[in-house]
Amino acid sequence: MNNTDIPVDIGRDAARDAAVRELSDPAYQDAEPSLFVRFLNWLVNRFMALLEGAASVVPGGIAGLVILLALIVAVIVIIRLRVGKLARSASASVFTGRKLTAADHRRAAEAAEAEGDLAEAVRERFRAIVRGLEERGVLDERSGRTVDEVARAAGARLPDYANALRAAARLFDDVWYGGRETTVDEYRRLVDLDLALDGARR
Repeated sequence: MNNTDIPVDIGRDAARDAAVRELSDPAYQDAEPSLFVRFLNWLVNRFMALLEGAASVVPGGIAGLVILLALIVAVIVIIRLRVGKLARSASASVFTGRKLTAADHRRAAEAAEAEGDLAEAVRERFRAIVRGLEERGVLDERSGRTVDEVARAAGARLPDYANALRAAARLFDDVWYGGRETTVDEYRRLVDLDLALDGARR
C-alpha cells in the first residue's frame, strides 16, 4: 500500500489548533469586509426589506411605490411653493396699528437700538423709510403693502436705489418675519439708506 493511502488520524484538539492557525492567516483577515461595509450591507438589506414590505400592499409593486412616493413629493413641493408664498406675502405687510409719521418711526428705531433690540430697530427704521417715501410723494399711501411691493415700486421710481431697497426689504423680512439675528452694521446701513432717500428726488 502506498504511504499516501494510509489515513491520517488527527485528534480533535490538534484539528482545532490547525484550523485556528489557518484562519489566523492575514490573507483571510484581509479578505473580510470592513465593519463599515458590513454595516452598509445590513442597512441596504433592511431598506430593501422595508421596500418589499411596502410594495406588497401597493398596486404595481416596487414601480407603483416609486410612482406614489414621487407624487407625494410633488404635492408637498407644490403646497410649500403656493401656500408658503401666500402666507409670507399676507403676513409681511410693512405697517400695522395706528399711522405714525416717518419721524415717529425714526424715534422708535433709535429707542429700540439704544435698548439693544435690533430687530425692532430694523423694523421701525424700514417703516421710517417707507413712510418717508410716502410723505415725499415717491410712493402713494396704501395700507397692506408688503416689503417686496415697496422695494419694487420705490426702486422703479428711484432706480439708483433699487438694489439698496431690495436689500433693505430682504433684511426687514428675514429679521422680523424670519427670526434671523441682525447686527448693528446691518441696522446702520438702513439708517444710511434712510438719510440718502430723504434727500433723493424722483
